[in-house]
Amino acid sequence: MTAPAAITEPVVICEPAAITVPLYRAAHGRTGDKGNRSNISLIAWHAALWPLLVEQVTEDAVRRQFAQRRPSAVRRYLLPGLEAMNFVLDDVLDGGVNDALNLDSHGKALSFLLLELPLTIPAALAGCLAGSSLPSHLNHDPETPHA
Repeated sequence: MTAPAAITEPVVICEPAAITVPLYRAAHGRTGDKGNRSNISLIAWHAALWPLLVEQVTEDAVRRQFAQRRPSAVRRYLLPGLEAMNFVLDDVLDGGVNDALNLDSHGKALSFLLLELPLTIPAALAGCLAGSSLPSHLNHDPETPHA
Protein backbone atom coordinates (compact mmCIF):
# COMPACT_ATOMS: atom_id res chain seq x y z
CA MET A 1 0.00 0.00 0.00
CA THR A 2 1.44 3.33 -1.01
CA ALA A 3 1.06 6.50 0.93
CA PRO A 4 -1.10 9.16 -0.67
CA ALA A 5 0.84 11.86 -2.46
CA ALA A 6 1.46 14.94 -0.40
CA ILE A 7 -0.68 17.85 -1.43
CA THR A 8 1.37 20.97 -1.87
CA GLU A 9 -0.28 24.32 -2.19
CA PRO A 10 1.39 27.05 -4.17
CA VAL A 11 3.07 29.74 -2.14
CA VAL A 12 1.21 32.99 -2.65
CA ILE A 13 2.95 36.21 -1.77
CA CYS A 14 0.40 38.89 -1.08
CA GLU A 15 1.64 42.42 -1.47
CA PRO A 16 -0.20 45.02 0.54
CA ALA A 17 -2.78 47.04 -1.34
CA ALA A 18 -1.32 50.20 0.17
CA ILE A 19 1.87 51.36 1.84
CA THR A 20 2.50 54.28 4.18
CA VAL A 21 5.52 56.47 3.56
CA PRO A 22 6.71 59.86 4.81
CA LEU A 23 5.45 62.70 2.63
CA TYR A 24 8.99 63.55 1.46
CA ARG A 25 8.91 60.36 -0.65
CA ALA A 26 5.96 61.81 -2.63
CA ALA A 27 6.69 65.55 -2.64
CA HIS A 28 9.25 68.23 -1.89
CA GLY A 29 8.70 71.59 -0.24
CA ARG A 30 9.99 75.07 0.44
CA THR A 31 9.27 77.47 3.23
CA GLY A 32 9.06 81.25 3.38
CA ASP A 33 7.90 83.73 5.99
CA LYS A 34 6.28 87.11 6.42
CA GLY A 35 6.02 88.37 9.96
CA ASN A 36 4.60 85.62 12.16
CA ARG A 37 3.23 83.70 9.17
CA SER A 38 4.85 80.68 7.52
CA ASN A 39 4.27 79.83 3.89
CA ILE A 40 5.04 76.21 2.91
CA SER A 41 4.84 74.96 -0.66
CA LEU A 42 4.46 71.29 -1.45
CA ILE A 43 5.19 69.95 -4.95
CA ALA A 44 4.46 66.38 -6.06
CA TRP A 45 7.42 64.37 -7.35
CA HIS A 46 5.13 62.64 -9.86
CA ALA A 47 1.76 63.60 -11.38
CA ALA A 48 0.25 60.25 -10.34
CA LEU A 49 0.78 61.18 -6.68
CA TRP A 50 -1.01 64.55 -6.93
CA PRO A 51 -4.56 63.27 -6.23
CA LEU A 52 -3.32 61.51 -3.10
CA LEU A 53 -1.69 64.70 -1.86
CA VAL A 54 -4.93 66.63 -2.39
CA GLU A 55 -6.90 63.94 -0.57
CA GLN A 56 -4.57 63.44 2.41
CA VAL A 57 -2.54 66.63 2.94
CA THR A 58 -5.47 68.72 4.09
CA GLU A 59 -5.69 71.78 6.30
CA ASP A 60 -6.73 69.54 9.20
CA ALA A 61 -3.83 67.12 8.64
CA VAL A 62 -1.36 70.02 8.55
CA ARG A 63 -2.93 71.59 11.65
CA ARG A 64 -2.44 68.29 13.51
CA GLN A 65 1.16 67.98 12.25
CA PHE A 66 1.93 71.49 13.54
CA ALA A 67 -0.07 71.21 16.77
CA GLN A 68 2.97 71.94 18.98
CA ARG A 69 3.44 75.26 17.08
CA ARG A 70 -0.22 76.17 17.75
CA PRO A 71 -1.14 77.83 14.43
CA SER A 72 -4.11 80.18 14.78
CA ALA A 73 -5.11 79.41 11.17
CA VAL A 74 -4.07 77.02 8.41
CA ARG A 75 -5.09 77.70 4.81
CA ARG A 76 -4.40 75.54 1.76
CA TYR A 77 -4.21 76.82 -1.81
CA LEU A 78 -4.20 74.26 -4.61
CA LEU A 79 -2.15 74.77 -7.76
CA PRO A 80 -3.28 71.80 -9.87
CA GLY A 81 -1.49 72.94 -13.03
CA LEU A 82 1.79 72.61 -11.14
CA GLU A 83 0.71 69.59 -9.05
CA ALA A 84 1.53 71.73 -6.05
CA MET A 85 -0.15 73.29 -3.07
CA ASN A 86 0.69 76.12 -0.73
CA PHE A 87 -0.05 76.27 2.97
CA VAL A 88 -0.20 79.47 4.99
CA LEU A 89 0.13 78.97 8.75
CA ASP A 90 -0.52 81.95 10.99
CA ASP A 91 1.26 82.58 14.30
CA VAL A 92 3.78 79.73 14.09
CA LEU A 93 7.05 81.72 14.14
CA ASP A 94 7.11 82.83 17.78
CA GLY A 95 6.38 86.42 16.79
CA GLY A 96 8.40 86.54 13.57
CA VAL A 97 12.01 87.30 12.67
CA ASN A 98 12.36 90.42 14.81
CA ASP A 99 10.63 88.99 17.88
CA ALA A 100 11.56 85.31 17.96
CA LEU A 101 14.39 84.06 20.12
CA ASN A 102 14.51 80.62 18.51
CA LEU A 103 17.31 79.50 16.18
CA ASP A 104 15.01 79.29 13.15
CA SER A 105 13.20 82.61 13.31
CA HIS A 106 12.37 82.46 9.56
CA GLY A 107 10.85 78.98 10.00
CA LYS A 108 12.88 77.53 7.12
CA ALA A 109 12.94 74.10 8.78
CA LEU A 110 9.15 73.92 9.03
CA SER A 111 8.88 72.31 5.59
CA PHE A 112 10.75 69.33 7.05
CA LEU A 113 8.08 68.99 9.73
CA LEU A 114 5.40 68.92 7.04
CA LEU A 115 7.39 66.44 4.94
CA GLU A 116 7.35 63.93 7.84
CA LEU A 117 3.56 63.62 7.55
CA PRO A 118 2.57 59.99 6.81
CA LEU A 119 1.03 59.40 3.38
CA THR A 120 -0.77 56.22 2.34
CA ILE A 121 -0.45 55.29 -1.32
CA PRO A 122 -1.45 52.28 -3.41
CA ALA A 123 1.49 49.88 -3.58
CA ALA A 124 1.21 50.04 -7.37
CA LEU A 125 2.41 53.67 -7.23
CA ALA A 126 5.56 52.87 -5.25
CA GLY A 127 7.61 53.37 -8.41
CA CYS A 128 6.54 57.03 -8.46
CA LEU A 129 8.15 57.73 -5.08
CA ALA A 130 11.46 59.51 -4.68
CA GLY A 131 14.25 57.98 -2.68
CA SER A 132 15.07 54.35 -2.10
CA SER A 133 13.13 51.51 -3.66
CA LEU A 134 10.43 49.57 -1.87
CA PRO A 135 10.91 49.05 1.87
CA SER A 136 12.72 45.80 2.68
CA HIS A 137 9.56 44.15 4.03
CA LEU A 138 8.05 44.46 0.52
CA ASN A 139 11.07 42.96 -1.18
CA HIS A 140 10.08 39.44 -2.23
CA ASP A 141 13.48 38.33 -3.49
CA PRO A 142 13.80 34.79 -2.08
CA GLU A 143 17.50 35.42 -1.44
CA THR A 144 16.70 38.35 0.85
CA PRO A 145 15.58 37.44 4.37
CA HIS A 146 12.48 39.23 5.58
CA ALA A 147 12.75 41.36 8.70
